[in-house]
Amino acid sequence: RMIQVFERIISAIPFVDSVYRATKRFVSVAGSSPEGSRSVVLIDFPSPDMKAVGIMTRVLRDSETGEELAAVYVPTSPNPTSGYIEIMPMHKITRTDWTFDQAMSFIVTGGSSSPDDIHYSRARDPVKTV
Repeated sequence: RMIQVFERIISAIPFVDSVYRATKRFVSVAGSSPEGSRSVVLIDFPSPDMKAVGIMTRVLRDSETGEELAAVYVPTSPNPTSGYIEIMPMHKITRTDWTFDQAMSFIVTGGSSSPDDIHYSRARDPVKTV
């Protein structure tokens, strides 16, 4: 009942209504994926010092080198249904402990709604000495 009231109020605001409906569809489809098949990650964009939030949807393998690659959907704010796909080496991914819902909230609100902490730096492999 509360959801219906909320949706009726939202439908009265044209821009907000379109973003809400598109986001609801996206979350419905993406949220139905098994939890282990997607994770919230950061990718370097547009430089190594800046990060974009992405949803890693799949791990692929380079047919020539065997290198593991990540398929990452990078949603845009405030409408996460528009975005783009990046295929990148797994070692370039920064994993987070954010849930899918936390990431979507962060994106839809333009970053104003988020957990207080995020794992921002990629773990470096220890330097091997000979």
